[in-house]
Amino acid sequence: MLQVEGAHIRLGGFSLRDVSFTVDEGGYFVLLGASGVGKTVLLEALIGLLPLDAGRILWKGEDITHERLQKRRLGLVYQDQALFPHMPVWRNIAYGMQGAGYARKETRRQVEALADEVGAGDLLQRYPGTLSGGEAQRVALARALAMQPRCLLLDEPLSALDTHARGEMRALLRTFHRKGQTVVHVTHDYEEALALASHIGIMENGTVVQTGSPEEVFHHPKSEFVARFIGIRNVFPGILERNEPPDQDVAPFVSHGVQFWIMTKATPGKGMMIVRSEDITLSRTRPDSSAQNCFSGRVVDVVPARIGLEVYVDIGVMAAALITAGSAERLEVRPGQQVFLSFKASAARFMEE
Repeated sequence: MLQVEGAHIRLGGFSLRDVSFTVDEGGYFVLLGASGVGKTVLLEALIGLLPLDAGRILWKGEDITHERLQKRRLGLVYQDQALFPHMPVWRNIAYGMQGAGYARKETRRQVEALADEVGAGDLLQRYPGTLSGGEAQRVALARALAMQPRCLLLDEPLSALDTHARGEMRALLRTFHRKGQTVVHVTHDYEEALALASHIGIMENGTVVQTGSPEEVFHHPKSEFVARFIGIRNVFPGILERNEPPDQDVAPFVSHGVQFWIMTKATPGKGMMIVRSEDITLSRTRPDSSAQNCFSGRVVDVVPARIGLEVYVDIGVMAAALITAGSAERLEVRPGQQVFLSFKASAARFMEE
């Protein structure tokens, strides 16, 4: 188990502050954050390339904060692979093993086995400059795994790959995870996290603001930043008002003068209402349904999404609905069109401020 406790690092005007999280042995922990938030700095601190100004790093309860890089037994794969351009692939993979004093025969056997395992068996005599992005990333992965790391650290490993290569690398990483490899993977892509992670963490302004399973974080974001970062479009600041009568399950929530209904037992006060775009229904006429939230509005924009279309509707506040391409064609959705937008009170969630 890898534990990071209260890590602080200051680099010029940038700092990581009170970073804490735990990665179970055999877990796949994805750390999500925007560019410049400090994800790479954190990985370099974990592997021992940067010292902590405060805090601790532990493996199975043993403090490794001040251990040399070699004793930590952590492997790092950079976004740009950082392969040695003057060495053929087999020497890149073997580099760490040769430095650690492995016998030549054992080194050759392990390099060939790893190359086959990552799908680079036919690349051993080639040089990095002749490889595609996906091929280079496979070689970098094999080089990191050659030292049998207790934990594999991945720095945006898929960001420079095309769609096909990205899918192949995801499948490869899942294979190593199923074999028991512990992984810490940093990225800015929430869909990547959903495809790979057993647990995720969200970084904001140099610290980790929320951790949990992908399902926990997606369904229960702890802040507006987390909600928006994981792709929730409908986040409305406002005030939850008191239920009338007090014993009913549904309470009014007001945002910028628009009143919604939320199924909640939360204490009245300031906060955020969150509604997933896929939980919102659009129609050309007022729907005959039990949805307690129904508004007439004007379509402002229609944006292609990974699945279907996102339709942005002005109902006094801007709301987004995710609909299928078939529904969009049937409704003839276009900017300027008047539509009805509806969702159930149970689809809305309230976050206290």
